[in-house]
Parts: sequence; C-alpha cells; structure tokens
Amino acid sequence: MDALEELRGLPFTERVVAEAVTPRELIEGLEESFDYAFPRGLLERRSRAWSTMGVIGEGVSIREELERFVSGQVIGYYDTLTGELRFIGTEEPSPRERVTLAHELIHALDDQHFGLERIDHLMTSCRDEAATAAIALTEGDAAFFMSRYALEHLTPQEQLGLATDLGGETPTVEPFIERQQIWPYTAGQAFVATLVGRGGVDAVDAAFRELPVSTEQIIHPDRYPDDVPTPVDVPDLGPALGPGWEDLDVQEVGEAWLSIALGLRLPSSTAAEAAAGWDGGLYRAWTDGERVAVVLVTAWDAPEEAEAFAEAMGRWIAEGEGVGEVLPVEGSSVRVLFATDAATLGTLRDALGSGA
Repeated sequence: MDALEELRGLPFTERVVAEAVTPRELIEGLEESFDYAFPRGLLERRSRAWSTMGVIGEGVSIREELERFVSGQVIGYYDTLTGELRFIGTEEPSPRERVTLAHELIHALDDQHFGLERIDHLMTSCRDEAATAAIALTEGDAAFFMSRYALEHLTPQEQLGLATDLGGETPTVEPFIERQQIWPYTAGQAFVATLVGRGGVDAVDAAFRELPVSTEQIIHPDRYPDDVPTPVDVPDLGPALGPGWEDLDVQEVGEAWLSIALGLRLPSSTAAEAAAGWDGGLYRAWTDGERVAVVLVTAWDAPEEAEAFAEAMGRWIAEGEGVGEVLPVEGSSVRVLFATDAATLGTLRDALGSGA
C-alpha cells in the first residue's frame, strides 16, 4: 500500500480490508451492484430500445450480456457504497491478481479523498453521459497507476506474462456492449495520462474535484472542463402515436456511445470522425406492447458537423437490416428515427410532425 500511496500521491486515510472470495461470491456481489445502478426493469426496457436502434441483436438482454462480460473479465472490485474490496485471490497471488488488487486499491484511495459515491448518484439519477465520463476518469486513473505499479514492481518476465493474462477468458459478448464496457478503461487511461502530462497528480486530483461531464471531454481532453454539452430534448410523442403507446426508455447519448455504435458497421476512423463534433444527444423510445418507436436527437458544434454525422448515420442504417431514417438536417441538429417495422416508422414520422 505504501507503493501505491507514493505512486498516486495520496495517503490512505483509513485501512482497506481486502476480502478474498470465490468466483461465485464475486459475481453475486457484482449482481447486487448491477441491481442498484441498473434495475432489471430498466435494462429490459433499454434492451428493446437498443435492439430497435440496431446496436444489439433482437432478443438480446443487456443484463445477461453484462453478466457474461464480467464473468470472464473481473477478478476483483471495490464497492464505493460499502468501502469493501473483494477479489478472487490465492495464497500466492499471481501477477494478474497483484495488479488487480493495485487497481482496486487506487479506487479506494480516490474514494477516501474524493467520495466516489457521487458517481453512483449520477448513475441512479439517469445522468448517463456524466456518469460514463466520471467512470472513465476513475477507471482511467486506476488503470494508469496500475500500469505504473506493474512497471515498477513486477519483473520483466512477469510483465510479459501479464500482457497475455490480464484480459482473462472472455465469453462471446455483443460487440456494442463489450466495447462500451472496455471504453472507460482505455479512453479514461489516455485522459489521465494527458492530465498527468499537464500537471502531474495534482491535475488528476483537480479532475476528481470537478468531474468531467461528457465522454466528449474524455476523448478530447482539451475540451475539459469548459466545453459542456448543449441540453437536448425529445417531446413526448405518446399521445400523437395513438392509443396504447407509452414511454419505454430515455437515455442521454454521447460522443462515445455514437462512435461505438457507428463503428459496428463503419470503419472506426469514419465513426470517430462522424461523432467528433457532438455537442449533445438524447433518445426517447415508446412502445404499444409489441411495436417500438425511437427518436434520437443530437446537437453538433456546427452545421457541417451535423451534416457529416447525418451522412454517416444514413450509411449506417443502409448497412443494417433494421428500419430507420435520418431526417433532413436542421441547422446544427440531427434527428434520426428507428422503428420495429416500416408502418411504425411512418406512424412515428407523422407523430413527430404533429407533436414537434
């Protein structure tokens, strides 16, 4: 722990007890965390919205995919609500177990000094974009200093073995969900590396005091902290859609979400460029029991960036098998419609015309 205090530049204010658990106990604890942040009903509704938008397959359960992902990736976690650190450990920890423990202890350090429960509150308040950005900061911080710990405290042979072992045995997971889960670690680590390059650990501490509010700020550190998102709204079209239609889901959609989604069907460089001018985003979904209708509204930094996104999204829809339509660009705003079938898309288009 002394080594971590020196690396991170922060002292532990209280002792952290690391509890060794079985793989089953670890998964059960993570499931409790899922239930707190993402109630099952919410994820069931979101699964239908995402499927209609085409980012996951029909009938795919986000909850089941998340559980499948963590079962192959996670060997430890720090609970910000209880202050407990649980990990799958052995009497003679492997290099992977040692660096995982270092990663989770960095979380504990950050929590003791900056109160990471704030991020839990963002998640439970459905502030998806701000929560994802804050998670990227925390995971990026832990990943950055975990890497430094590995370089300083593992032998070259152990480091070589760690490079192939750290990923774990990952079961097949829906690409969109898998990439979303990996993104906070990779993008977050790059963000923290930039902060450290600018101002050392003091700059990282400052970021915890003033959390990033969008994934745009994580991807483009020069936009942190001044470039804040433009609020976006989608009107309630339930009454205009007709009898029986009700809200299904609402979610903030940021640059990372859009870039990952576009990258499912377009080259990654094209996806990143098309999402780079993001300035705000939100989708709202409705259902009448069987059918689903979704409106995605995005704001962009300039009209030309809105046009670029609209063109990329049009190509993306054409490459898939789902039902969708990009409406004509209006200034710096782009609206995209998705539906379970062509008739529902027409109903949605009419409802938007009467309710907008």
